[in-house]
Amino acid sequence: MERPWPLTGRDDELRRVAAALRPGAAGIVVAGPAGVGKTRLAREALADPRHRRRTPLWTQGTAAARALPLGAFAGLLDLPTGDAAATIGRALDALAQHDSLVLAVDDAHLLDEHSAIVLHRLVVRRLAPVVVTVRTGEPAPDTVTALWKDDHLPRLDLTPLDAAETTGLVARVLGGPVESASAHRLWRLTEGSPLFLRHLLAGEVSAGRFAATSGLWRWTSEVVISPELTDLLEREIGALPAGIQDVVDLVALAEPVAVSTLAALTSPADVEQAEGRGLVRTDGQVARLAHPLYGEVRRATMGTLRARRLRGQVAQTLDASPDPIPRAVLTLDSDLPPDPALFLQAAEAATRMYDLPLAERLAREAAATGDPLARLVHAGALSWLSRGDEAEAILTDLAASAPDKGTRTMAQLHRTGNLLWTMASPDKAREALAAAEATGAAPLYVDAMSLALAAAVGEIEPVLARGPEMLREELLDDLARILVGSAVSAAAAVTGDRALLDEAAAVGGLTADRVPTGIPGFGLADLQVLGHRLAGTPDVAEDQARRMQAASADLPGPARLMGLVVVGHAGLAAGRVGDALIALREAWAGLAESGHEFRFRCRTLLSAALGQAGLADEAAPLCAEIAAGQHPAYQLLLPDDLLARAWGAAAAGATTEAVGHAVAAAELAREAGEPAYEALAWQTVVQLGDATGAAPRLAALAGLSLRAESACAHAQALAKGDSAALLEAADAWARLGDLVAAGDAAAQASDQHRQHGRQGSALSAAALAEKLAARSGARTPALAIAGRPLPLSAREREIAALAARGLSNKEIAERLTLSVRTVEGHLYRAGQKLGVSDRAAMADILGDE
Repeated sequence: MERPWPLTGRDDELRRVAAALRPGAAGIVVAGPAGVGKTRLAREALADPRHRRRTPLWTQGTAAARALPLGAFAGLLDLPTGDAAATIGRALDALAQHDSLVLAVDDAHLLDEHSAIVLHRLVVRRLAPVVVTVRTGEPAPDTVTALWKDDHLPRLDLTPLDAAETTGLVARVLGGPVESASAHRLWRLTEGSPLFLRHLLAGEVSAGRFAATSGLWRWTSEVVISPELTDLLEREIGALPAGIQDVVDLVALAEPVAVSTLAALTSPADVEQAEGRGLVRTDGQVARLAHPLYGEVRRATMGTLRARRLRGQVAQTLDASPDPIPRAVLTLDSDLPPDPALFLQAAEAATRMYDLPLAERLAREAAATGDPLARLVHAGALSWLSRGDEAEAILTDLAASAPDKGTRTMAQLHRTGNLLWTMASPDKAREALAAAEATGAAPLYVDAMSLALAAAVGEIEPVLARGPEMLREELLDDLARILVGSAVSAAAAVTGDRALLDEAAAVGGLTADRVPTGIPGFGLADLQVLGHRLAGTPDVAEDQARRMQAASADLPGPARLMGLVVVGHAGLAAGRVGDALIALREAWAGLAESGHEFRFRCRTLLSAALGQAGLADEAAPLCAEIAAGQHPAYQLLLPDDLLARAWGAAAAGATTEAVGHAVAAAELAREAGEPAYEALAWQTVVQLGDATGAAPRLAALAGLSLRAESACAHAQALAKGDSAALLEAADAWARLGDLVAAGDAAAQASDQHRQHGRQGSALSAAALAEKLAARSGARTPALAIAGRPLPLSAREREIAALAARGLSNKEIAERLTLSVRTVEGHLYRAGQKLGVSDRAAMADILGDE
């Protein structure tokens, strides 16, 4: 990977070192662990333009030269042999003869005694400024340590890069944004060491394992340590006696390992020596590797049989009662006999933690005995990993062959969920649900799944009829509670029943002190966020979303991506388009090519965010996908699809089409009995500049929620052309937490002021709109008009915008259902008003990108 590695995150340190090397200064000592960038920092400081007239002299301490008197200066100074005092004196004289000298001594902890004395006397006599690097934790000559201990030189301790600095450095090197999980993984493995980071990233990029997907650099597989990095790390680790190697290998395979366990499996002396050599760290209770990459190297180089034996030794010492996962994983990969009961227990625990890849692996081993419960758990993990066909095969067999009616019922219920959400087959899902109901067993589970299916396909009435009652029943387990909580959350969200929404959250397990224990909990969280988005309480939505993301941020598989979608949805609810885009783009990079059903939710929310940000070219293919088809389990959310298409069309300049989509969303919501969605849709119509049809309906809906009330006031202000009321609406939206709507209202106020000749007031309102847009990251049609007011009618501006984007007159006519002659006339008049005759110039004036 031939990419430049900039010095990132070291601005303050660079200024400090450069200042310490100015004429008349004594210099500085830069200390830090291996690979932290001490040498790079010194070189960058000496390359400072202020030092161009200086003569840098570089020398380095090495283990090989340490046995030679003045070995560090060999080849740099012409020194005849003689007694030590005379030789040191001649070395100092030789250095003093250099004009404008700056001495750089790298790895000064490895200097021989004579070279260290020369360095010390050079500093004490102020013969030249020096920059000295030393490795922390390594013994150094007394004359070197005296440089900072006796206050001859200041000492700068260089620490590894933190997570944010590492992410910034990697993004600069790769030339593009980096997925947060991949960046965090890089930082965690390298612990912020630029040297290790450079070697690790170079190997992974060259091998294609770290690649750009959907415009985002991300790690696509397990890490493989390159030979170059392996050599570097093995030099760091050094040759290990057998006992110490056992300590390091045991910790590499099973960290954290209790110190008492480690001492019992090896010896207390070996543990102490491993710690003393900086190979493991302990807090007195548990031991971990001193650096994560040591584990990667040891695991890659130790033999399979040795690794299995050592894992087995540790596994036998662990108590599975508090947490079965560590013992189960070690047992699974060891030479111990299989323990199906332990594997099942651990698989269920991994499922509750959202770690689906691990849950599937453990459940597969548990199910090898044919145990029906293990097979159910395995099928569930497969389904949630989007491996629906495999899950269906297991569940179909169980439904036919299970020895008891209860298991057959649960198999059919799992089939219902798998067929609906994973395999997108609602008719077959209904058949499986009917088969479950026909057994007469587990009626509460059957009712819970019935509610979930009804909500998914948009059948609100049965959910409202049965759901509130079920919330108060004694539901049998977390999965049943999540299913009922999700279904009722859906109905409460779209009908605007805030009290019912909160009750459903509590039953589903999404409260201030906990999150749901299962993957379906992400669907519950998304519906809760939707409810608060529609109600106008985005602060609650953001709190819920943050907790879901925190619970899944470091996990493999779909859980992390689902958490990002929920967080992106919450950002959209608050009108923080920029924040929403960060999360949704990252989620899309992982979901775009997957078969996961949350892909469809992500697609809709990302399309809306891109449209609100004015990124028409990015939004267009996603909007086209939405128009081509939706997932059958998201019928309830169809208004969101239309609103996403509305914002996509608005970004492309097709405001008539955009208003049409938003009106269609409002009408669809009204027909489906979803008044809260209808209010949001009419609000969108108003933001797009059409209050005529929206105002009466919003007046009827005003008592539904804070959002409906604010949207009604906004619509009435725009319908009357009341700029003062529009500014009041902007303030109300900002207080409610919808920054995009606030910016649009302020922009519309500016336009009204301008139309009435109040230029000063128009500029003030436009400035407010710009401030709100900077906070939200939005670039809507209203903001565009306020930012670039032009002497054009709404229709002329729309047609000019479409022409500026490259559409032909015929294409514009088809998109707006006008005649080509009408389009030509509007373009001609727009060109006359703007004083331009070609589309490129029109694009420049409109600011189209």
